[in-house]
Amino acid sequence: MNEKVIVYTTPTCPFCDTVKEFLSKKGVSYVEYDVSEDENARQEMMDKSGRMAVPTMVINNEVIVGFDQEKIDELIH
Repeated sequence: MNEKVIVYTTPTCPFCDTVKEFLSKKGVSYVEYDVSEDENARQEMMDKSGRMAVPTMVINNEVIVGFDQEKIDELIH
């Protein structure tokens, strides 16, 4: 797997935990940014997605907002 996966999260977001658990079970490594603490990451997420919503994921330059299991599966295979 050569996908580059970025996950933007906050500590209080239950769907963020679901996304991270899902990726881990699939054996997908990812880089996580806590947008509640990291202003640069928050701005980067907003620039990429146009929204202030977590979880936001970037998989191979494609943006997914929320836990869209079908779309994630499609992009990691």
